[in-house]
Amino acid sequence: MSIWLHFLLFAIGIALIVKGGDFFVDSASYIAEISGIPKFIVGATIVSLATTMPEMLVSLMASFQGAALGDAAEAAGKYSMAVGNAIGSVTANTGLILSIAIIFMSIAVSRKKYLVKSVLLIASVVTVWLGCLSGKLSIIASVILLVIFAAFVVENIKSAKSDMTGSDERPEFVKKEFIIKIVLFIVGAAMLVVGSDLLVDHGTPIAQFFHVPDGIIAVTMIAIGTSLPELVTTLTAIIKKQSSLSAGNIIGANIIDLTLILPLSSLVSGGRLTIDSQGITFDIPACMIVILIAMLPTLFTEKFRKWQGAVMLAVYAGYIALVVSNGAGTVA
Repeated sequence: MSIWLHFLLFAIGIALIVKGGDFFVDSASYIAEISGIPKFIVGATIVSLATTMPEMLVSLMASFQGAALGDAAEAAGKYSMAVGNAIGSVTANTGLILSIAIIFMSIAVSRKKYLVKSVLLIASVVTVWLGCLSGKLSIIASVILLVIFAAFVVENIKSAKSDMTGSDERPEFVKKEFIIKIVLFIVGAAMLVVGSDLLVDHGTPIAQFFHVPDGIIAVTMIAIGTSLPELVTTLTAIIKKQSSLSAGNIIGANIIDLTLILPLSSLVSGGRLTIDSQGITFDIPACMIVILIAMLPTLFTEKFRKWQGAVMLAVYAGYIALVVSNGAGTVA
């Protein structure tokens, strides 16, 4: 197959994920609300999980394909893609997307509101780091991450419930609209699955063509591709001068990426989710650094400062440069 066809199908995969995620989130929210599920539960759980579907499906697909492969080297490549996508998405969300928002907008936060989520996010990335030092995501680390995820969901529901200002009104049931939403839900889910499959299947040949390790493709093209919904949302907020951009959404997405996607990927791989040297040396430390720069000062100042955005963006750019040059050096 032509390399250009691989690029085309890879791009189609990203487009399907972005638009499919759009359909999935909107229709899932509508169906939940029309069914009588309170809006605060919809926002705190269903939408949060749905917006991380791209990252989740790409990593799970890669893990599943790796577990099905008999060749150890090929399987390791798929596992690198699964881990690199999950961790790379968190780094991109924070070091690229959140930093752009901070540089162009003034974002104030409530210490009381973000304290627990910030602590959970920092605890998540530290657990991932410690749990991967052996070269595999340990079972103990996976359990701890799932516990953190459960705590996040509980905290999210409590927080959203306390923020409710009025009664939850159910949307008026319109049969035609309901059928359309059901169709969009199914179509969106299918687009996510197909798009994820295309990203994983064609990301590998692209990496091989340029003699670039799968892990680098995962933390760059695939990680940024699956983070496009958050990036588009941020750019739209900047254009519309909406300073109320919710940093909490990015923090929440990061927690889910680390505490749900990685343990599930480990389960799908049969406990063989290996972490390559790039992940331990570059990916996880870079993820920790940008998260600490974003979270710690903000807890004291109750505001994201422009210098944080600039430093995070510089760290992210340096990290990408390092992994690319390291990959090139390894190939050479």
